[in-house]
Amino acid sequence: MIARDLPLFLLLILLPYLYIDLRYFHRKKAWWKRILLWLPCLAMAAYTVYLAQLPNFIPDNDRIFILYAYLFLVALIIIPLWTFILCSLIGKGISKLFHRFHPTRPLRNYGNLLGLLSIPCVWFILFWGSFVGFNKLEVRHTEFVSADLPEAFDGYRIVLFSDAHVGSYMSHNSWVLQRAVDSINAQQPDMIVFTGDLQNIQPKDIYPHMDVLSSLKANDGVFSVLGNHDYAEYMDYDEAMKTANCRETVSLERQLGWTLLLNEHCTIERDTAHIIIAGMENDGDGKRFPQKGDVGKTLEGTADGDFILMLEHDPSAWQRKIIPDGRSQLTLCGHTHNMQFALFGWSPLSLSGKEVNGWYREGSQSLFVTAGLGGLIPFRFGATGEIVILTLHSH
Repeated sequence: MIARDLPLFLLLILLPYLYIDLRYFHRKKAWWKRILLWLPCLAMAAYTVYLAQLPNFIPDNDRIFILYAYLFLVALIIIPLWTFILCSLIGKGISKLFHRFHPTRPLRNYGNLLGLLSIPCVWFILFWGSFVGFNKLEVRHTEFVSADLPEAFDGYRIVLFSDAHVGSYMSHNSWVLQRAVDSINAQQPDMIVFTGDLQNIQPKDIYPHMDVLSSLKANDGVFSVLGNHDYAEYMDYDEAMKTANCRETVSLERQLGWTLLLNEHCTIERDTAHIIIAGMENDGDGKRFPQKGDVGKTLEGTADGDFILMLEHDPSAWQRKIIPDGRSQLTLCGHTHNMQFALFGWSPLSLSGKEVNGWYREGSQSLFVTAGLGGLIPFRFGATGEIVILTLHSH
């Protein structure tokens, strides 16, 4: 993770210290104060270089705590420094502009005060998101209406969950996953669907949670697709080993009693009516995220007029492949986690203009993106982990 953008990480660490040194310390003779200033910077830089030498994109579970600790320190030290500096620079610019129109008044940079006040706010977000927010669960209810849905399926209840990242649940917080599974089962759904990223980086993440995950029950079963993390792409293995790991993940999901859909579909029947539950493999950008989706293969053999519920991990595939195909009335996705950060319901990720959370519609086709359940990084603030109760209606 760090090795991919090592120069950027080093700049993010070094620049705020350089700014503070030049702005507040360079004219002072107390050299020991400057040493004290630079010691944490050099320690963080060394930590960054160390992480960049690790062979895997994400450390193994027995060493992933070193990544968690690093990111925690970045949020504890580096982000507050950047917040203070940005506030200071903005305040300085505003004070100079104000002084231009009122030259008799002294220059006062209130941005420094605002920057200092922002530091405890950043720390509150960090500690709340890490130790409280990640353990919270929201049960979200929503509905979907389609004239193409057979009346026999009116009121059909689906529980959607995604991005479990079960490798993040260890002995101290495994109860969070157990609570989510209990909440899903308590809904007594007609169907449970999971839209990918069951593991963090490799299939061994799943083994400690097999009993809990296999207890998921629904009238028509549990259906799933693979997410980008489920392909074992983030390990420094050769292609044969990556393929073997992916096959092991596939096998484990099927051992759970789930119906894993790999560019394929199934038919769900009620009386003489039916709907299609389809699952397309992860279809990302083909660079950072695997691009393996084949919508034609997934829907091969379906008939005109079928109501099709499509499962896909990456919502970017909706614009790229699912909408042009035109056959899926409803697509369910995850992947974005709603950035695991939102303020008053707004996530900065929405500025990307992409589909990141909630409902999206294009003509007769609709997409719902869930914020997901967990995360590789155990942190959530405002973007609470969720399970979604989706009720289908024919009118």
